[in-house]
Amino acid sequence: MTKLISLFFAVFAVLMVQGQTTDTISKKPVQTIKKEGLNPKAAQDTVKKESRKERKKREKEEAKAKEKVVFKDSTRLAIEAKNKQAWKRSLVLPGWGQYTNGGVWWIKVPVIYGGLATTVLVFDFNNRYYKELLGVLQDRAEGRPVDPFYLNIPDESIIRAKDNARRNRDLMVLLTLGVYGLNVAEAYIDSMLKYRWSIGDDKPKKTAFSIGPTLMDASLASGTSTFKPTVGLKLSMKFN
Repeated sequence: MTKLISLFFAVFAVLMVQGQTTDTISKKPVQTIKKEGLNPKAAQDTVKKESRKERKKREKEEAKAKEKVVFKDSTRLAIEAKNKQAWKRSLVLPGWGQYTNGGVWWIKVPVIYGGLATTVLVFDFNNRYYKELLGVLQDRAEGRPVDPFYLNIPDESIIRAKDNARRNRDLMVLLTLGVYGLNVAEAYIDSMLKYRWSIGDDKPKKTAFSIGPTLMDASLASGTSTFKPTVGLKLSMKFN
């Protein structure tokens, strides 16, 4: 009997200890929340709801971050290097970019240097002519002897010819810069057409030009009704 009573009290004591432990664990968060002055419902909502404006702002920032992370592949980098290489070489030495691009560079390079040589020679001619006429006017003003070729030419004509020579000389400077700029622009455009816009395995599209003789009706230009055949040139373009 005594053993049964002591066993009963032991089981009762174990149950009491477990109950107190459970109450302590369940009540501790509530007591902590009350001590900190927080709302139990607010504490349970750990995920904050974002507004529509905040969501759009977050998505925009994420999109910007993705754009910064985009990397170019090796093929695109090689193509861009080719584009920069051609026009930079033509900027250093006219015709070098055309030689880099290949193709009919053996036609383009002589045309470039022919244009530059022409503008330089015309500039030199007008510059010497301008200085000569200016010297004639100065000699006449100071009473020095003048070249017999200009003895019977009035001062107004010499002044007009001097101004024309100076204008043509200055125009040649602009034309020289224009030829030089066209050389750089042609190298860049040719490299764009050759490397950037033809990167696939498909056969690139070609544009064929052909020039040939043809008969034209001259009566359309003169306004008459009779047919007047005349020879002309016809330019044809063919896209493949």
